Order: sequence, then C-alpha cells, then structure tokens
Amino acid sequence: MTTWQGWHQFVTTEPPTPPQPGQPPRSPEERLAYHSAFVTIRTPAISQLATQVRTLMILGRHQQTTARPSLIVTGPAAAGKTTALLNVGRTCHLAHTRKNPTPPGPAHTAVPVAYVLVPPGATAKTLITEFARYLGIPTTTRMTQTQITDAVCHTYTAAGVRLVLIDEIHRLNPRTTTGAQAADLLKDLTERLRATFVYAGIDVTDTPLFTGTRGAQLAGRATLITCGPLPARHGTREPFRDVITDIENNLDLTHHKTGTLPRHTPYLHQRTAGRIGSLTRLIRQAAITAISDGTERITKNSLDTIRLDHLAETHHRPRTRDH
Repeated sequence: MTTWQGWHQFVTTEPPTPPQPGQPPRSPEERLAYHSAFVTIRTPAISQLATQVRTLMILGRHQQTTARPSLIVTGPAAAGKTTALLNVGRTCHLAHTRKNPTPPGPAHTAVPVAYVLVPPGATAKTLITEFARYLGIPTTTRMTQTQITDAVCHTYTAAGVRLVLIDEIHRLNPRTTTGAQAADLLKDLTERLRATFVYAGIDVTDTPLFTGTRGAQLAGRATLITCGPLPARHGTREPFRDVITDIENNLDLTHHKTGTLPRHTPYLHQRTAGRIGSLTRLIRQAAITAISDGTERITKNSLDTIRLDHLAETHHRPRTRDH
C-alpha cells in the first residue's frame, strides 16, 4: 500500500462481508478466507481518529500561512494503530471520490490520500524518496534531496493529496543528525503541502520525537490520540467486552453459540492484555482452527490451544499448581 496502485487497490476492494441472514451457507474454503481477512472492528480509537481527521481537514482547508494541525496516533505494539490509520484513510479516500468522481476523458485520477512508511534508519533523502515512490515520481541517485522534495511537493499538489498518513514514525530519532534532518523535512512538507498529516508509531511520547526544540514544534502542532489497550471497565461501560461481542457477531461458524466469547471477557482480557490486535488474531485463529477440524465452534479450551504473538504470550503467564 506504499504505492498509489497498491493503495488504490486496497481502498477499492470490497471489504470482507460477514454472514447475512437468509444467505446460503458459504463453503469452508470461503469461510477460511473470510476469517483470514476479516472485517475491521470499529474500536473507540478508530471512531476518535475519524472524527479528529474530519475536523482538522476542515480546519486546515483554507489555511495559507502556517503548517496545518496534525494528528499523532500512539500506543504499544498490537494496539491497532495501523488498522485505525488505514481505516480512516480508506474512509477519506472513498468519501472524496464519491463527492468528486473522475470526469470522463484523459483527466488524471485524483489522489486524495498518501500512505508512507518511515524506512528504518531514515534520512531526509530516503524519507522523501518514499514520498516520491508512492506516486511513481522518477528519482535518480544524482538528484539532491531538494530536487526530490520540489518534485514531490509539485506532484502531490497537482494530484490533490489532502491527507498524508505516515506510519512507523517512532523510527525517527531527531537527536541524531540524520534523524533531525528527516524531522525537519516533515516540518517543511507540512508547510508546503495543502494536506493534513497523521502520524502513527509505537509509544511516540516516550521517544525523542517529543523532546527538544524539534519535539516541541511537533507536539505544539499535533493532537495526540492514544490507541492503547482497552480497559475491562471504563465507568459503567465495558469497552473490551463490547469489542468481543462485535467480533463474535461477525464470525461465520456453523455451531458456535452466541454469547460464549463475551462470557470469557476476563480470560480474554488477561490473555491479550487488552490489546485489540492480539484479541482479533486469537479469535480469528481459533475460528480457522474450528473450521479446519470440523468443530465449528470456539470454546475456552480451544482458545487455550492457540499460541499468540510473543508480546501477548510474555504478558500472559498461566498459573501453575504447587505440587
């Protein structure tokens, strides 16, 4: 998705469809593919990010003199940051194309959204080259950073980019010379492009991105959205249980008993530490296993057999009996 062709295919491909009442049963192969892709579960972070992006895009639409306000999505690994980022990007892209359909003829397709990954050990030149690669802007090793930046700003403006999503922002370290230059490049782009910038990274507030002069500039322009683990309870609400219920309602298993998974909310919260990424992976793997072995249901015993990602496994320490 870090090229326009890949992004366009992502946003225009119909998302997986959950089972519908009255629909003929799908084959095991179809249901395996469905649970592999699965639907996007709308978490509180996705809802908050969508609202904030809409507001800031309107706020910065006619701003001319300074950099437009931006957003930073932060949180631990497996908390759903990239999922939230991609979901909001898809929504923005589709909304823009509905309002501004491409006219017939040789006119260029509008590019409302750009998605860029910060490369490991990013320098200003390697980072701006990623921006160029997204729209297929030709570059050569002889081109200077300034030349590539000018080409990117011209092409992005001509293409009508309105939202720039930058993932893995924690890879930038402004305390190093190359990292400082890359951070300065982003500041320059926010001032030259008529677009809202949204950054996502692991525990960004604990990195050098928020310290020193450059960090203060970024923090002063960015709204922070924390995409952290969901608590078991928040006041009178049970947000983690709500997400589990939503996931269960979208399963496509022939013998699964509705309400089974919400009953195991305490166990699932302990097992995944409230991380949405770990939760959805656990349940999807259990669903795939249930289809493959013919049981067609998820139980606590079947969940126990699923090995999770290392982060969740190191957090979840099963109790052992004394002998």
